[in-house]
Amino acid sequence: MIKYDPKNWLGLVFHTYSRQVFRNLLPGMLGIGLLTALIAYIKIELLNVEGLSSTAVHSMMGFVLGLFLVFRTNTAYDRWWEGRKKWGALVNDSRNLAFKVNAFVKDEATRNFFKRAIPWYARTIKEHLRQGITSEDQREMEEDVVGIENFDHKPNALAKTMYERMNSLYANGEISGDQFFILDKELKSLSDTLGACERIKNTPIPYSYSMYMKKFIFLYTVTLPFGFIGTFGYMTVPVVMLVFYILVSVELIAEEIEDPFGRDDNDLPTDSLSEKIRLNVEEILG
Repeated sequence: MIKYDPKNWLGLVFHTYSRQVFRNLLPGMLGIGLLTALIAYIKIELLNVEGLSSTAVHSMMGFVLGLFLVFRTNTAYDRWWEGRKKWGALVNDSRNLAFKVNAFVKDEATRNFFKRAIPWYARTIKEHLRQGITSEDQREMEEDVVGIENFDHKPNALAKTMYERMNSLYANGEISGDQFFILDKELKSLSDTLGACERIKNTPIPYSYSMYMKKFIFLYTVTLPFGFIGTFGYMTVPVVMLVFYILVSVELIAEEIEDPFGRDDNDLPTDSLSEKIRLNVEEILG
């Protein structure tokens, strides 16, 4: 996630991310600019119909397009913000579980197990929501937490192993029934957070909304020269390129944040959050 100073206006205007978006959209801007120039040349030089244009249709279309864009950006941001709340809950639940283990459990081997397993749970959720656990991470995790080698869903494997260890503590009389209930509640919260993140990840924006949003932007910008040439003449070329840049950049931002668990510039800082969990748990149980 990009860290920035919201009060630094010039820094935001000329931020490298703005230049990156501009570079990504430059081929499309050049294409729509060439199309607009061709239409302007045909209408002005060959057909001599410069004055026969109207922006009334595009004014009405622009109102509908604005509603689409508001829905698109709000929906994408809701997914991003919900993901951030779930990862905030994951940080708190990991700390709470570590606090309870530290207070209830005296066996050093069990404390060391949870000191490794809790941070690994956050780390495997992070990678599970991306492309999957890498082979290097898997080897390191299997060395730290024994008994999860045969599971494809590594967060589930870790939760299962932690539940088994908690049940063993209760069966051996090392913790009471009330303490087992408290630990169970904290571990259940971790599993609930995983489920919520998977729901966000695996439920994309409905296809019809995404398709018609892109189709509407395309039709609006392609037909825009016919309404503006009578007013702006050849200046329609930069005007249409600017409108294209604004509309498509909003769509690109929505695409980037609707899946907040990846590696894009505006995605959630899950790397730093999982590292924070590791440091906190190790400090509590160390």
